[in-house]
Parts: sequence; C-alpha cells; structure tokens
Amino acid sequence: MYAIIATGGKQYKVSEGDIITIEKLEAGEGDKVTFDQVLVVNDGTLKAGTPTVAGASVEASVVKNGRGKKVIVYKYKRKTGYHKKNGHRQPYTQVKIEKING
Repeated sequence: MYAIIATGGKQYKVSEGDIITIEKLEAGEGDKVTFDQVLVVNDGTLKAGTPTVAGASVEASVVKNGRGKKVIVYKYKRKTGYHKKNGHRQPYTQVKIEKING
C-alpha cells in the first residue's frame, strides 16, 4: 500500500513505516502531523484524485527537525575586484509515516 502526498511544493511517494525528509514544518519532535493533500492511494486498487482523493489522509509523526549541509554560493565578476561568498543551510523535518487512510 502506498500513497503520493504533496507538501512543501513537492510530491512524495510514501508507504507505512517510511522515514522521509520534507520541507520544514512548524511541529516539534514527537508531534503528530496529518497530510490531507493525498494525490494517489493504492491499496490493491488505484484511486487517483482530481486533484486530491476525497477523504484520504496520511498520518505521520515528526522524528526530528534539522538543517541540511551547507551550500556555498560564490559570486564573482572578473577585472572589477567584486566577489561575494554566502552560505545556506536549508531547514528540514524528518517524519515517519504511521498510517495511510484511504
């Protein structure tokens, strides 16, 4: 059994027991979250939504919140002495899929 959910502007294929890394949610560790934007549910028969499946939801619990590896952004223009170095760490939330309600 699997489902395709939409969160944070992205789509994820999930099954029960999966641990996925998604865009940061405003939830602490151990909190329960519910994703109600379910695009597809497959429990032996495929149910596709237009755009979401009515009455379907995915329940998950937050494993941890964190920040990703640093990405270096370096801007440089030759002959002018211009250079600028920035770093960015994207925040994320890891969730464990508990139950798919289809």
